[in-house]
Amino acid sequence: MNSLLTKEEEGVLKSIKISSDNDPSRPEFPPDNPRFPATPTVKIEVPGFTNVFVKDESVNPTGTHKDRMAWEIACQYRNFLEAKKKGLVEGSMPAFSIISSGNAAIALAEMLKKYGLPKPKILIDVNTPEKIIKSLKKRYCMIYETDLSRKPLGFKEILDLTNNPNGFDITSNDALDPSTIFYDWMSFEIINQSPEYMLVPFGTGSLYENICNIIKHEVQRIDKKDPRLMADINKIRKCHIIGATVSSPKTKAYMLYSPHLPFIHFNEQWLDFYKNFGYIGKKSGVVVVSEEALEEAFQLLNSRGINCEHSGAAGLAYLLENKTKLPKDKKYLVVNTGKGKY
Repeated sequence: MNSLLTKEEEGVLKSIKISSDNDPSRPEFPPDNPRFPATPTVKIEVPGFTNVFVKDESVNPTGTHKDRMAWEIACQYRNFLEAKKKGLVEGSMPAFSIISSGNAAIALAEMLKKYGLPKPKILIDVNTPEKIIKSLKKRYCMIYETDLSRKPLGFKEILDLTNNPNGFDITSNDALDPSTIFYDWMSFEIINQSPEYMLVPFGTGSLYENICNIIKHEVQRIDKKDPRLMADINKIRKCHIIGATVSSPKTKAYMLYSPHLPFIHFNEQWLDFYKNFGYIGKKSGVVVVSEEALEEAFQLLNSRGINCEHSGAAGLAYLLENKTKLPKDKKYLVVNTGKGKY
């Protein structure tokens, strides 16, 4: 095998700098100005409640938490080049495909362009809003359209539809550790706030899975905890983690809607296991929120100076929709996944 990199590949390898895997004093994100936490958490006023905070991902480079996933993909390319330099692999860098409603596509396009990596191949639904399609077609990515409502797609079909026979699909690829790695730093940032309720937008479910898996791993540790964990894990495992989602294809929170989620790990048994074994709070679950609550939450966050889209406001929508049932003095952490910069 040829162990030598081209001059261009050497430059790419040197440019993707990873300070550490889990040292909070040497964080890895955002790449131009690493810090931990990478995004702020602010207290907001919500009528009837005394302790509501928002984790605001809108300050990320392209406006959403998907920038974190895009960074992890860039790191995978770095690992490929390291292996190639050692003679363990050969050939050119493969392309990645992904199904996206827009935000993941923008994040990937900007991140991979930044480092001169292969253009991502984006599969979008034919009913994606026109403004998003136009924006994506101007970016550093290749766009393919299909009717995603027809049937669930396997990874081979996704690769076929994106003309990527020698590449890999991010949407389905467990080898990338999406349920533990894509949002691990973000999950610790959330957990460290020690909320009693976490209210998380639920689209693909990756963020929800990441949070739950991080908590489970920390509970199961028999040696020292992850240095990023600054909260009491015995308090965190009592936290109720609510995934807020939608069910209508006509929803304003279209980033959360998908007719099929074939690769999601979340299901009723998965959630029951986490609850019954004491990893997360008993009231944890995934709940559909109404369009009326979404609109109210969207307006409230914007009035508080927080940049969001309806999808990012889903967690707050759950709080508003259930305000007569929920305790008023508990600590609520609403995760705003942000607003894509189109």
